[in-house]
Order: sequence, then C-alpha cells, then structure tokens
Amino acid sequence: MKELPIAIYTDHSISKTLCYSFALGSKSLMCHVNNFKEYNKTIITYGVLRGTGELLKKVNKYYYIDHGYFNQSKRVFENKKTNVIDLDGYFRIVFNNLIFNNKGKHSSDRLNKLNLKFKNKKKSGQYIILSEPSDAMKKFYNVKNWTEETIKLIKNFSDRKIIIHNKFSKVSLNDLLLDAWAFVSLQSTAGFKAMIYGVPAYFTDKTLRAISKIEEIEKHEINYEIFNSLAYSQWTINEIKSGEAWEFISKQQNTN
Repeated sequence: MKELPIAIYTDHSISKTLCYSFALGSKSLMCHVNNFKEYNKTIITYGVLRGTGELLKKVNKYYYIDHGYFNQSKRVFENKKTNVIDLDGYFRIVFNNLIFNNKGKHSSDRLNKLNLKFKNKKKSGQYIILSEPSDAMKKFYNVKNWTEETIKLIKNFSDRKIIIHNKFSKVSLNDLLLDAWAFVSLQSTAGFKAMIYGVPAYFTDKTLRAISKIEEIEKHEINYEIFNSLAYSQWTINEIKSGEAWEFISKQQNTN
C-alpha cells in the first residue's frame, strides 16, 4: 500500500482548506509547517510560501498542490497580491515536482468533461510573449536572472520581438495572445492556456522541456497529446475531499 503523505498546512486559509480536504479524503495526518521535522516522511502541501518551499527541498518525497492547469478557481491579481475569489476550480497534485510529471498514457474522457474550446493553431504572429515567473518561483528554482538569460536564449533561435508579461501586467494575456507567435515561460500553467488559444508554448523547466523547448520555437508546433495527462493531474475540492483524487494518484504511483 502506498505511504500516506502527511498534509503540511500553513496559516494561509487556502492551505488549511486544501490540506484538510486531502487529509479527509485520504485519511492522512495533518501537521503545521512549523512543527514538522520528520524529513524522511512523505508530505503533501500547497504553495511555496510561508515555509513550505524550504520544506520541499528538505524532504525526499512530496506531493505538491497548486492551482490547476485550466478551469482554475477565479483569481484577481492586484497590488502585487493574488486574491482567490472562490475555490470552485481545479487544483493540480504533482509528485516530486511543482508542475507536471508526464507519467503514463490517459484517455480523453476527463479532458472532454472540461469542455475546453481549442482554437486552431495560429499561422502567424508578430511577437513572442515572455512570461516572467513570480519572485517566489525565481527563488525556489534559484533563477534570479531568468528573464535576462531567457531573452538571450530566445534570440539564438528567433529574431521576433519579445514582450515581457507577468500576472500584474496592465495588458491582459488574452489580448496578447491574439497576435502572438509563441509563449515562453519557466513553468507557468498559462503556457497551457496559450496552447488552447492556438499559440505554441515553450518552457525552460527541465520537466516541461519534454513537451516543448525554446530551441524549436520557430518550428511552431503544439503537443496536444499532453492535455489528456494534464486533465488527470488536476482535481476539484470535492474530488480531493471524497478521496477520489488520492485513490487515482496512489494507484498511478504504484504502477510507476
């Protein structure tokens, strides 16, 4: 039987809600981040702030919870803060990674239920969107100069204009995608949104590079097969609370 992870929560309300929901569904123990010292144990936690990021680097095995790849809970970005309006969207749960494992083959049934409206791949575009990671992610990945270094990398393979964008930018991502050739990020889930809009996305994260890498930015291709796996890596609060999410995840881990 798969080892039950200990749900590590912080004082943040979303952390408490998600960790409690997971513990309820999996019958796992809970522990406040400040009280956890058993680094040989497997844990599950939300986000990389308030001590969880440091903890993730100390343990050998962990499950990471964050907002889903698509059909996320509604959020508002303002005054350098992220405000979550509700928790009725999807949350990804990933093993020993923050974004994606890309493990196994999955059917399209779960993806079909999401009713995503895929647009045709764009045939042209005036610029490349460079999506800046948050300060927290720059710190966690230890990529202080990610923006400058990635611009240099892109210019080795494309001479297109580069527009820097982040979640606090005044121009919305939706508007930028209208005339974009490509979307580049460290590990942003907005890359999958770009793909749905018909804009190829490229990543520098070592796991996501298996989907698409900057060296191929002018090939202008989209790997649609990945969406079946993405749909099976994100869950609603109710699916987490009922135990459905852990039942699937634990079985998948046992087969890898």
